[in-house]
Amino acid sequence: MAASHRRVAVVEDPRLRDHCAPRGHPECPERLAAVSDAIAERADRLESVRARPAQDEEILRVHRPSHLARVDEAARHAPAHLDPDTYLSAGSLEVARLAAGGAIDLARAVARGDAAAGFAAIRPPGHHAEADRAMGFCLFNNVAIAARALQAEQGVEKILILDWDVHHGNGTQHLFEDDPSVLYLSTHQFPYYPGTGDANEAGRGRGLGATVNVPMPAGCGDLEYAGALRRILVPVAARFRPQIVLVSCGFDAHRADPLASMELTAEGFAQMARIVRALAEDLCGGRLVLLLEGGYSATGLREGTGAVLDEILAARPRPILAAPETPPGSMLGEVVEQVADVHRRFFPDLGAA
Repeated sequence: MAASHRRVAVVEDPRLRDHCAPRGHPECPERLAAVSDAIAERADRLESVRARPAQDEEILRVHRPSHLARVDEAARHAPAHLDPDTYLSAGSLEVARLAAGGAIDLARAVARGDAAAGFAAIRPPGHHAEADRAMGFCLFNNVAIAARALQAEQGVEKILILDWDVHHGNGTQHLFEDDPSVLYLSTHQFPYYPGTGDANEAGRGRGLGATVNVPMPAGCGDLEYAGALRRILVPVAARFRPQIVLVSCGFDAHRADPLASMELTAEGFAQMARIVRALAEDLCGGRLVLLLEGGYSATGLREGTGAVLDEILAARPRPILAAPETPPGSMLGEVVEQVADVHRRFFPDLGAA
């Protein structure tokens, strides 16, 4: 790779398609084919990282032994379901380990400076997985496992997890909600599956204020998403000052996605990636890792992945548009004010245009 290019690493591994879906299930191997199309168009500028299986001790920093045992037992009797949505095929346990291991190694590479940024094309997704429960297509919580590995092994103390999947990451929130060293911020369609993510869920104990939920009504699009990041994420991150930014990067808020009712376009994903990259450059030496979560439209996955990769591959961060005003009929003002009402005691600048 030419030295003039940014070193951007991508986890992509054909074995991740061995988590074989029941007929008609939206979380299927074909999802990665759409993502791979976008990666292939930029392959000459990307460094490939092969996934490796996460070890028990890495998974058990996040999940209880009973959960790992339950997934292992179900995999031995595959095909099986752990809940009505969450399935296992014969290869699913190995694939879930590969997804978690790939997330860890990519985050390590960026934390060490071996790559400027990274994108992990992994499945199954992870952000719904609780300490003791698989749910919502998710077996192991990939972003949480990567975060704990960075803290345990790389000396990283403060981590920002941004979750822009269209569904609230209940598992990630619950795993960190009493921990002030990990700030979790989620934008998500609300009310919607899994039913969590109200703005008043702000953490607990020592972690009070380190959970920021941005519940968004159906129909939000580029303006609302980019505006929420500019007016909520930016002041929150500036005060928290993370050492690395991890993104639970779902593409199911895309307007073509069959499982949600949002209106994001490729340009919207580009704007969000631009904002997050600029934040990472300003606050933590550019250390930014995006891990695939949901996204169930081939169009949305291809367009979203391409938009995100183009932003993190750019030689220099692209200019960020000013925080948008709230035009008539926009839901942005209402969303921002709802969150600011809860969190201004922790982040006094929250919501400012």
